[in-house]
Amino acid sequence: MITLEEAQEILGAIPVKPVEEKESIQQALNRILAQDVESVIDMPPFDKSAMDGYAVNSEDNSKHFQIIEIISAGIIPVKKIKKGQCAKIMTGGAVPQGANRVVMREVTVEEDGYMRIVDEDPSRNICLRGEDVKAGDVVLKKGVRIRVPEIGVLASMGLSVLKVYRRPVVSILSTGSELVEPGNPLAMGQIYNSNSYSLAAQVSKMGAVIHPAGIVPDSIADIKATLKNVLKSSDLVMLSGGVSMGDFDYVPGILNDLGFTLHFEKVAIKPGKPTVFATRKQDVVFGIPGNPVSTFVVFEIFIKPFLYRMMGHDYKPEFIQVVLKTDIRRKRTTRTSFMPVRYAGGQAEPLPYHGSAHFHSLSKANGLICIPRGVTEILGGSRIDVRPIQ
Repeated sequence: MITLEEAQEILGAIPVKPVEEKESIQQALNRILAQDVESVIDMPPFDKSAMDGYAVNSEDNSKHFQIIEIISAGIIPVKKIKKGQCAKIMTGGAVPQGANRVVMREVTVEEDGYMRIVDEDPSRNICLRGEDVKAGDVVLKKGVRIRVPEIGVLASMGLSVLKVYRRPVVSILSTGSELVEPGNPLAMGQIYNSNSYSLAAQVSKMGAVIHPAGIVPDSIADIKATLKNVLKSSDLVMLSGGVSMGDFDYVPGILNDLGFTLHFEKVAIKPGKPTVFATRKQDVVFGIPGNPVSTFVVFEIFIKPFLYRMMGHDYKPEFIQVVLKTDIRRKRTTRTSFMPVRYAGGQAEPLPYHGSAHFHSLSKANGLICIPRGVTEILGGSRIDVRPIQ
């Protein structure tokens, strides 16, 4: 059995080769950039008004300003502002020559084609050309995950097509003769196949491609045949169940038979101890414990960072520091533990947790806390790091 840190080091040392492809920005959400994006224009591309008002010269102390032009967004000013003059301008409008300030409308009075300033407005109210970005600046770096804000940035650069990394195909195969797909009646001794669906949701949220491989009974021949088949069209395969020490836990032996290198079979974490990681040339397989909390935790801790690397992204989990509300104590400390918590208002509270089969505890949780090996207690009032469940 290896430690959490050793397992993470092994996973980080496995070489991966993300594949580039082109994609439209309409389809780029959750994709990973395969190029640096340089701005081809200044942003803003011209001096523009930050609000509705009047463009004037800040050194002009006239009491009344003649309105010589009305400038809306998208209109090119044609007149130069001189002493005693102004231009009525809308938000986003180009500032005319001769003006270096926009007086906001709220502190002015307009009468008979003239504007008069009746209150103080110390702000310049102009967004200067290149104030945000200058032409040639790198606005997004290679390896960035494209979220909604990045879509807006890409569109503002005038890009319609860009280089991204291909989305890996992930197959999810659940093993167990007791499993039944949701929507069907349960017989005595059967349970629903929840792991495939929770794993698919985790994969989908990352932006990878899901290939549900269904349920395979506890049969060496069936598991081997199905695995050989899904490997043909998959970049990564997740096998749920069949990885522990029971009489029907065949997965490690099958992987050996198929010529895989088993990098680890047990990790000192709780839940998720019987986690298997194996490779064969470009084939990647994770064997995951069948208990649903173990499945969730193993994906978050091990598979998500690895899968993101296959997508060209260096994933770093987010942590939020909060205060623990109540004491946490445990007797066995040989494994690193992950515990579901609910955090709000700067405090975190451990949730009732009955073990790795207690999936309902996760539905009430919005975070996980990590209790390192050798730690027997964390006292209420301690500051702890929470890993949000997103």
